[in-house]
Amino acid sequence: MANDALEEQPDNIWNKRAAAWVHYSYLKKFSQPDTYDIFTEYLQKIKELALPEDEKTVFDNCAWQIGSMVFGLQKPIHPDYRKVNELFSIIREFHFTKPSKGYSFLYKAFHKGYQGWGAYLDFADWWGFDNFKPEDYLKEEYNGKKTMSMVEKAYIGYSKKLLEGDPLDTFGHQRAINTEKIHAFLPQLDSVIGKHPDYQYPPYFKAKLLLAVGDADHVLSAFLPFARQKRNDFWVWDLMAEIFAGDKDKQFACYCKALSLKTPEDFLVKLRQVFASILVKRQMYDEAKTEIQTIITTREKQGWKLPPSLKELTEQEWYKTATAKESNHKLYSEHLKVAEEELYKDIPEEIVVVEFVNKNKRILNFVKNKKEFGFFNYSDFLNRPQIGDILRVRLKGKGQQGFFTALTAKKAEADLECEAIKHFNGTLEVISPVNFGFVDDVYLEPKIIQSSNLTSEQTLTGKAVLSFNKKKNEWGWKAIEVG
Repeated sequence: MANDALEEQPDNIWNKRAAAWVHYSYLKKFSQPDTYDIFTEYLQKIKELALPEDEKTVFDNCAWQIGSMVFGLQKPIHPDYRKVNELFSIIREFHFTKPSKGYSFLYKAFHKGYQGWGAYLDFADWWGFDNFKPEDYLKEEYNGKKTMSMVEKAYIGYSKKLLEGDPLDTFGHQRAINTEKIHAFLPQLDSVIGKHPDYQYPPYFKAKLLLAVGDADHVLSAFLPFARQKRNDFWVWDLMAEIFAGDKDKQFACYCKALSLKTPEDFLVKLRQVFASILVKRQMYDEAKTEIQTIITTREKQGWKLPPSLKELTEQEWYKTATAKESNHKLYSEHLKVAEEELYKDIPEEIVVVEFVNKNKRILNFVKNKKEFGFFNYSDFLNRPQIGDILRVRLKGKGQQGFFTALTAKKAEADLECEAIKHFNGTLEVISPVNFGFVDDVYLEPKIIQSSNLTSEQTLTGKAVLSFNKKKNEWGWKAIEVG
């Protein structure tokens, strides 16, 4: 009946609508992969009706059936992407409501198999990332666990395909990065990073894209916020090494940091081989052999073949005479601080003074001025700090009762200007019988007076540190050196 009415009056909108809904009923019936040909036949019929743009209802209903079909087509291990391409080519002219739940479902379906789909970028551009609904930006829940939002998955997928590049030959063995497309996408990526700092991975892919287009000036600042969040993952430092390709010492340090972390060995074989090649160039043959033997052990355990490049290294003369170590952990420890320093380089250093040291707990009290002071654990940064040492530090948030987390800490030049240190010169007054003393407003502890055999009326010069007197609830100066 619908066909007869349409044949009599092909331009009548009511006849077109009637036919569209009949075709839709067949779509719904045949929306499974085993009836793909019939499904596509009726989808094509809807397209050929050339419904006007304001006829969105039928298209919105079709979105759910198309999405179901696409999900079904991608269930096999090797999906038939020719069918996915065909569906995409048909629906390009459909007039969906944007944004809408059906339209978002459509995106989710086509995104499912993006890694193997060559037309994914074309689809994403057609769909339009400005058409996500507010709920698409929220984390999803699957089997009781929170997973990343659909939007974050979309930006990651798009970034990965950009990095994959466009095929230059039939088999896709040679590929070229589309720098124009990357530059067009980066502002969108910046926007989602700025609006959703809780998304962890977009900054990582921004760094990868900047590297791909050779924008070395901005890649580090883009990557650091992400790197700090994921600093205990080896692949973060692998990318840091790539960022510092022009600075061999920093690159070396990044590889050391990556290999120092607790990571399953089967994840590290490629990284170890790169590092082994660097060690060979540095003529650190014992260390290189250590890395190579670790790789060989891991590959044999996993039943993996040795790549020709690795075999080539084992056949060289240096390998035959080198002595492998038990591990290279000492080497890593000697260099990784350089890499860790880079992680926080965009955070300004502060100049502080050590005011007290608890060697047993490896905690030190510091003071910058009367408003900024506290304490932190120094075990990862300093060896035997002393009262009066001037430090360059980067600290993270004041915690309970003045506790800070140290991001970086190192000794500064002893003559560096600092608010919490002053030099004094004057006459000593010793207070008996408690045997402490003062030079003007500088307090000298009894042990300083006793150890140096000081007496009243002596002229002293020295150095004092700003210190808080808890008993008097006031700030003062405490001598740390006299001469």
